[in-house]
Amino acid sequence: MISNKTKYSQFIKNEAKRLGFLSCGISKAQFLEAEAPRLEKWLKKNAHGQMHYMENHFDKRLDPTKLVEDSKSVVSLLLNYFPAEQQNKDSFKLSKYAYGTDYHFVIKDKLKLLLQSIQEEIGDVHGRAFVDSAPVLDKAWAAKSGLGWIGKHSNLLTQQVGSFYFIAELIIDLDLEYDGITTDHCGTCTACIDACPTQAITEPYVVDGSKCISYFTIELKENMPSEFKGKLDDWMFGCDVCQDVCPWNRFSKPHTEPLFNPHPELLAMTKKDWEEVTEDTFKKVFKKSAVKRTKFAGLTRNIGYLKR
Repeated sequence: MISNKTKYSQFIKNEAKRLGFLSCGISKAQFLEAEAPRLEKWLKKNAHGQMHYMENHFDKRLDPTKLVEDSKSVVSLLLNYFPAEQQNKDSFKLSKYAYGTDYHFVIKDKLKLLLQSIQEEIGDVHGRAFVDSAPVLDKAWAAKSGLGWIGKHSNLLTQQVGSFYFIAELIIDLDLEYDGITTDHCGTCTACIDACPTQAITEPYVVDGSKCISYFTIELKENMPSEFKGKLDDWMFGCDVCQDVCPWNRFSKPHTEPLFNPHPELLAMTKKDWEEVTEDTFKKVFKKSAVKRTKFAGLTRNIGYLKR
């Protein structure tokens, strides 16, 4: 006889697939013992730069039961964002995750529907949805849920599909069947470490966030340290270098989420177009995009760095 845990877990995974998620894994909601010393060491090294929010809620980052009362399970989900078409070769570059509608909105809506389905099927289940918007160690939970392993570039990697996907969670007060972790398949490869333009991957599996191009172009509000000018490799928002060179991303397949499709003008724009970009064009091309986070002033500042 199939237990309720097995039945409910299978139902959740089937629903996740129906909603367009790439995959779904489940782990027990408990303190992340192995991650605690790593996070503490990383913060002590100031590898978070000016991302001061990383210092907050240390306990909550490591223990989901402090985020969601009576939580029993962490349901981790992956959503593909690899684009069918990419930017013009003669363009300043934008991280692929930011081509279409801001993923926070797209995934949050899907998670609400998933929780609703769980409640309709199973009954009185309580929980919260998380999309990179609260102190949750997404990659650690996804790895713990068997969805992949954390690569040397510190991104989650999956053999079948690489790493171009978003990670999200539902933390719920329901006992489920838990998945086992998968093995590391980076081997002796150092492609991501060798390719990083700012040498932000300081050792395998450790990224100094304060040296990362994504940090400079999105998080940093003041002027960039002079030693990194000229090293941005034409990235005006985010950076995909460590993912682009990863051999596992040969298996990336285009997403099927229409909301992640870029504004038609975006793919055609050249460096000259970006150098002359107006606020009106910015608002039109990035109407609901994650690029709005850096604002027009931030993007033009980044383009200014690239022109030097």
